[in-house]
Amino acid sequence: MPEHNIVPRDGNAMQKYGLVIAFAAICAVLSIRSPAFLTPQNAINVLRQISINAILAVGVTYVILTGGIDLSLGSVVAVTGVLAATFAHPDTYPLAVPIAVGILGGVLIGVLNGLVITRFRVAPFIATLGMMTIARGGALILSGGRPVSNLAASFNFIGNGSVLRIPIPILILAGVFLVSRFILRRTTFGRYVYAVGGNEEAARASGINTHGIKVASYAICAGLAGLAGIVQASRITTGQPNAGISYELDAIAAVVIGGTSLSGGIGSVTGTLLGALLIGTLNNGLDLLNVSSYYQQVVKGLIIIGAVILDRRKRSR
Repeated sequence: MPEHNIVPRDGNAMQKYGLVIAFAAICAVLSIRSPAFLTPQNAINVLRQISINAILAVGVTYVILTGGIDLSLGSVVAVTGVLAATFAHPDTYPLAVPIAVGILGGVLIGVLNGLVITRFRVAPFIATLGMMTIARGGALILSGGRPVSNLAASFNFIGNGSVLRIPIPILILAGVFLVSRFILRRTTFGRYVYAVGGNEEAARASGINTHGIKVASYAICAGLAGLAGIVQASRITTGQPNAGISYELDAIAAVVIGGTSLSGGIGSVTGTLLGALLIGTLNNGLDLLNVSSYYQQVVKGLIIIGAVILDRRKRSR
């Protein structure tokens, strides 16, 4: 398969515009029902609230584009948060050390996921389900089942500080989004990710190292989960071994709602970010309207099912 023929497929324009229209409609309705919704402070709050989920969602976009799935994300957030917090006590290590430990810990987990899937031909669902349990157990072992506290102020600044009144987590999300968009749209690796998800056999026949692309995708996914774990630990000022429960579901939901096909080969991080924004905005608006969190779960589930049905119908045509 010649490189110039490998073109990233973002899905049709109607789907992308439909998501934007849906997002605008939700904002319009919520602004009418709650005057506090369309305020600059609430907009910042929404972006801050979705930052961790959106970082995870951007990461898992790589994996889903290859036709895989990663159910270990929430546990990776927990174990990398604990790892980073362990090296983030005052007057011990420079700030770069806990950051590097958290991200590299995630990358290592992702590489292990990728190797189990490619070398041993274990289904991604099963491999990452097993890693979900292993990583959660690792977080509990490393922390002794207790939160890792007494963190340096410089570390806590990552999750709670701001630059020019913009919270650091939002800036981190913006950086992750821009870099990932460039990688998937403008690099050979990005085109190969789409190629593997679109037709793995054809990609292999054309000389693409499909196993290497998959391993790299899982490594990026878990590395970004490690970054999310650092932000989470910094934000709550503790490395919490029970953090991240069900985070993988919210991240996958954002990716699916954003138009990335669960069959692989079609999607974009722009759609993923819109999906995360839609979920976060809906949750925030329903909170302002004092709607029970139970109903919010029902609404989110219905949106996910609807997005999958639309994807199946589109592919069947």
